Amino acid sequence: MDYVWTFIIGGGICVIGQILMDATKLTAPRVLVLFVVLGGVLTGLGLYQPIVELAGTGATVPLPGFGYSLTKGAMNAVSKEGLMGALTGGIKDTAAGVAAAIVFGYIVALCFNPKSIR
Repeated sequence: MDYVWTFIIGGGICVIGQILMDATKLTAPRVLVLFVVLGGVLTGLGLYQPIVELAGTGATVPLPGFGYSLTKGAMNAVSKEGLMGALTGGIKDTAAGVAAAIVFGYIVALCFNPKSIR
């Protein structure tokens, strides 16, 4: 049943993003920023943790999960280190994912010849 919830929640997040891009004039970057901010806000309000517990990676891998990780890291660091933790905690918790995205993006850029879309 865990896999079913992961698929339903993760797929639902993706469907919402696609509907926002198709039905509104929101561009993909704006939807991405909206999802990251929404994940952070829902985490701050304590509403995203139950979704993570239900869906696991279905809730943490899509973009709201990045906002969740940033906010959760900042909140944990504030409780341990004080106010400076708000600046460093989110970065520490997401550094591995950001570094991996940069490295793999660079490797893909070396392997393929990108073409501009006109």
